[in-house]
Amino acid sequence: MSELVTFGESMLRLSPPGSERLERTTEFEVQVGGAESNAAIAANRLGADSIWVSKVPRSPLGRRAVNELHEYGLKTSVVWSQEGRQGTYYLERAGAPRGTNVIYDRDDTAVSTLSADELDLEYVRNARMFFTTGITPALSESLRETTMTLLKTAKQAGTTTAFDFNYRRKLWSPEVARETLASLFLGIDILIIAARDARSILDVEGDPRQIAHKLGSVHEFDTVVVTRGADGAVGWHDSVVHEQDAYETDTVSKIGTGDAFTGAFLASRLDGDDVPTALEYAGATAALKRTIPGDVALVTRDEVERVISDDGDGVSR
Repeated sequence: MSELVTFGESMLRLSPPGSERLERTTEFEVQVGGAESNAAIAANRLGADSIWVSKVPRSPLGRRAVNELHEYGLKTSVVWSQEGRQGTYYLERAGAPRGTNVIYDRDDTAVSTLSADELDLEYVRNARMFFTTGITPALSESLRETTMTLLKTAKQAGTTTAFDFNYRRKLWSPEVARETLASLFLGIDILIIAARDARSILDVEGDPRQIAHKLGSVHEFDTVVVTRGADGAVGWHDSVVHEQDAYETDTVSKIGTGDAFTGAFLASRLDGDDVPTALEYAGATAALKRTIPGDVALVTRDEVERVISDDGDGVSR
């Protein structure tokens, strides 16, 4: 069985070339992307044997999404459905002041009807770590129940549970997100959350160090990682807060940066590294991801360690 099992939806991403507008474009670049599969790919490339679990329509578009994940070397365990559609999202790229815009098309998808009894729960029970995000329960009432069941199944089996809060305002309201995601906290060992989400959704005040300590103490998480954008991240573990600055990077694409960070952090912890080391790996992987187009962090361990050691002049010879 795999070390890391992730659960969620992967979408097809359709992007006009360059900074073309959606209403004008005559062609799209097509790639696959989803928080849980993105994290699994990053972890897998850094040495943590990973598998992505989901429900996918038995259609050309569903096969297109799964086949691309396989091309990245990721194993999958999917329920093939005769009903429902493949989720997509549209990404219109632009600089300031227009900014990049994401438009979701995720209604009536196959995954939105997924129940836990459709899955092979032995993947979760036998894994060393189970991971999902706050995006998944935002997609349907069925997925809220399934997410809760999978977290409970993992906890009962002694599988470490990791959860990225990952609030998306285009999917649900702050009030519903707060109530739903807080109800999952008892089943979570490792929480990853952006400082802005802790403040605006959970009403936790303070700087990132204080937020990490408050969340860890109140909810009895094993580990809390609070991301702080361009300022890096902090990690709370054993009542000690560790800080990690962001690495310098020339940004090509921000999409998927947080997933790369999460996947690398989990892979490092699975490898036996302490929290400060895992934060280093996470920060370096996130920096590399920002240099790569698409959703996926196509990185190697050597590249990540080179960023950490700051070895080189930026030219590979």
